[in-house]
Amino acid sequence: MTVGPDLIRSYLAYTEWATRRLLEAAAKLSPEQRGRDFGTADKSIAGTLAHIFRSERYWLLRIKAGTPSVPLKQAGAEEWNVLLAQWPMLHEEWREWASHLSDGDPDRIIDYSDQKGNPYSQPLWQLILHVVNHATHHRGQVSGFLRTLGFTPPPLDFVAYMRGV
Repeated sequence: MTVGPDLIRSYLAYTEWATRRLLEAAAKLSPEQRGRDFGTADKSIAGTLAHIFRSERYWLLRIKAGTPSVPLKQAGAEEWNVLLAQWPMLHEEWREWASHLSDGDPDRIIDYSDQKGNPYSQPLWQLILHVVNHATHHRGQVSGFLRTLGFTPPPLDFVAYMRGV
């Protein structure tokens, strides 16, 4: 499969756009609504958004260094104000990193280890598409949580992003 740097930058821009829209929607909720336990792995809107944030941060560290030294669950990552303050900075780090990609980079093999120390090697483009797909999956969960609470989530589809909705 041929994936170029521009496609990677587009997908990263999309995930930033979708996340920003979802954070804006979730900001209209009370802390109790954001913390409501929906019985999923990450339990709540805040917990699911924190999971996406931690994963995006961790994957960027993996891509840059192979195996991050920071634990995936960092204290305070579930706190709403931490997400609001740090996520834009994380997206800026992704943009800065992606701005330096050249034509051969998407096929570059990235060696990394998972949380259990298992080693893996995969092309960069596969990891980036995973990061975006993972976030999309969990944003879908949060959209469902919003509907359960009686709110209409914003459109988050890639095609909506491309249309400039």
